[in-house]
Amino acid sequence: MTPRPEVPDTFRSAPPSASSASRTAKAPRTGTDGKPATDGKPATDGQAAPRPRTPAAEEVPATPLAVRVAPALDEGERARLLAGAHHDPHGLLGLHPVADGHVVRVLRPFARSVTVVTPDGSAQLPHEADGLFAGLLPGARPSSYRLRVAYEGGTVVETEDAYRFLPTLGELDLHLISEGRHEQLWQALGAHPMTVDGVAGTRFTVWAPNALGVRLASDFNYWDGTGCPMRSLGSSGVWELFLPGVGEGTRYKFDVHGPDGVRSLRADPMARRTECPPDTASVVTSSTYAWQDAEWLAGRAARPVHASPFSVYEVHLPSWRPGLGYRELAEQLPRYVKDLGFTHVELMPVCEHPFGGSWGYQVTGYYAPTARLGGPDDFRYLVDALHREGIGVLMDWVPAHFPKDDWALARFDGTPLYEHPDPRRAEHPDWGTLEFDYGRTEVRNFLVANAVYWCEEFHIDGLRVDAVASMLYLDYSREYGDWAPNEHGGRENLDAVRFLQEMNATVYRRCPGVVTVAEESTAWDGVTRPTHETGPHGVGGLGFGLKWNMGWMHDSLVYASKEPVHRKYHHNEMTFSMVYAYSENYVLPISHDEVVHGKGALVAKMPGDWWQQRANHRAYLGYMWAHPGKQLLFMGQEFAQGGEWREDQGPDWWLLDPAYSARGDHAGVQNLVRDLNTVYTATPALWERDTQPSGFAWIEADAADDNVFAFLRYAADGSPLLAVSNFSPVVRHAYRLGVPDGVPAWREALNTDAARYGGSGVEVPELVKSEPVTSQGRPSSIALTLPPLATVWLRPA
Repeated sequence: MTPRPEVPDTFRSAPPSASSASRTAKAPRTGTDGKPATDGKPATDGQAAPRPRTPAAEEVPATPLAVRVAPALDEGERARLLAGAHHDPHGLLGLHPVADGHVVRVLRPFARSVTVVTPDGSAQLPHEADGLFAGLLPGARPSSYRLRVAYEGGTVVETEDAYRFLPTLGELDLHLISEGRHEQLWQALGAHPMTVDGVAGTRFTVWAPNALGVRLASDFNYWDGTGCPMRSLGSSGVWELFLPGVGEGTRYKFDVHGPDGVRSLRADPMARRTECPPDTASVVTSSTYAWQDAEWLAGRAARPVHASPFSVYEVHLPSWRPGLGYRELAEQLPRYVKDLGFTHVELMPVCEHPFGGSWGYQVTGYYAPTARLGGPDDFRYLVDALHREGIGVLMDWVPAHFPKDDWALARFDGTPLYEHPDPRRAEHPDWGTLEFDYGRTEVRNFLVANAVYWCEEFHIDGLRVDAVASMLYLDYSREYGDWAPNEHGGRENLDAVRFLQEMNATVYRRCPGVVTVAEESTAWDGVTRPTHETGPHGVGGLGFGLKWNMGWMHDSLVYASKEPVHRKYHHNEMTFSMVYAYSENYVLPISHDEVVHGKGALVAKMPGDWWQQRANHRAYLGYMWAHPGKQLLFMGQEFAQGGEWREDQGPDWWLLDPAYSARGDHAGVQNLVRDLNTVYTATPALWERDTQPSGFAWIEADAADDNVFAFLRYAADGSPLLAVSNFSPVVRHAYRLGVPDGVPAWREALNTDAARYGGSGVEVPELVKSEPVTSQGRPSSIALTLPPLATVWLRPA
């Protein structure tokens, strides 16, 4: 839970007396959920939290200044200001020159009196009505001034006037926002503690182009933004307010007055910290973290990802070790992943999300790590710890859709803003969510900058982009008549294509060594082709670095789930992937999606008794690690957990408890995964030419009756590795396989049937000599003993 900041009484606006309660009738105080508050505390004046009176303030001479009645505000302007529907409150409030002096006007609901304090003296401002205080100071403009505000009960606070400051957002920022080209958008929008003209405070900015007005509601004004109206910065659609005295830890929302007259309290779309769900307020923050991963960052771009070892452990952080926060996870996760030899972790979405059961895939806080596990710097600490152990960090990123919560992005300024205005393109039929309007420059900028943000601010090494297929097709999960074609009459979402191209190009340009990965389940051409290279249809690629091979995952699991006697009828399910293996740069995923919702854990998908299930599981992993493409394995599958994953429970770690009688069954599979990664990383043939057809050759692809597959992998220098899988429960003796000439003998590199993995212990001889016997069209061959339900790797002796 994000702690509420401790604020001295003199730092808060004082509550009103009973006599002033009538002023709140038009705008009752609300909680962070936008509903009337029920804690019994009255609303306050809604102005910035003042700082305590200082000795210097006490030394101001008590000389009274002459003050006259100020010219009255235009009734329309006044009404709009009090209703929170004025575009320029700074033009009405603060200090302004008039013909015979300067008018000071202050909006302080519930104040008993407001006094202007200057170096020359002080003047109490007449109370106009409804919390507006104003007076005309004759003569020259004061060199400086502060406000002394008194409330019923004797409370007096002294503060700077928030409405004396010029806009704190520059013209270049506004131009880039309007053009949709602000690649560091998070530095311009949101809440930023800063010092302006020697005064410490926080700048609040938000994009709400269709709003009639925006006010700031916060914990210091009891969520009544009446006294904190923001100003519009012209055609940019940005609203801005610098509040003196407000700092880190302050909770806030934007009170948005829509064009339909409806007001709503909204979390900041650019918030970099949030309250812990179910609370929904944004929190002012700035980072003080000192990174220690310079060596990692300097080296990560040395070799292209597709030509490097890339073995990924997928993790759902809240449930990996339930109850641990980011910093506690940093003490355990890096050690565990390093011990098992994975090169990377992939974190299921860490962006803030209200519903834990969505696993993070329904995001409301795109710029904030979930507060369930700690603050932003705590998350930085976890990433840093993984880097120091030599482990890359990928995170799932969800630009495909967002939930409809009325305090978040949906109809943010009272109109379809982040979502597409056409309901046929806005509504996501599968998840009951909304799709982004990728054709709007500011929305595209929001997402592109967000991708850059995680890579630059949190040193993330890769983004796995979720649900890409749902973005690419206008008719995705839609029936005939429920979608509108593009301008060419096709079903491709050309706005989404341009967004993905821009996102990838920007991330690769700004963040060397970072990789983007597409979860894309169709045959869309050029997912991993560079954006500047056109394909056979004259269209540039989407620009991803890698793509999940969903076809391989589906087909191979269909095969593996069959009884061995039936596998010969599904032999092609295992070989078909090589028909298209080099059409993209692939990752072979066994992800969270394959072990939930009745699909069963990986080991539970396998046929046979418990021993055979584990043997199939091990053989499958051996085949997967040897197949062209990188690999990803979801947590719990590395030790053959039998139960499905549940986000409220996490992996069944008790299966590895020394006191558990069947611990060895699970520890054996865990040992195998460790050795698979160790041998894989040390064997360039398994990763160096993953995307080149010359890095692979079939030895035996047609032995359907035997349930046998054999192939070669080649490193850049030509050194081979031979992988042989026997998905039959029988030992095959003297099984002849053709091998390359020039390799006189082969040595076992890995055998998934080894006793230490829980196998039967059928061993391959220490040396397997090549013989001049033709087999599979090759002049040389070996006679190999194939263990049952096992994969064997051999390398030249």
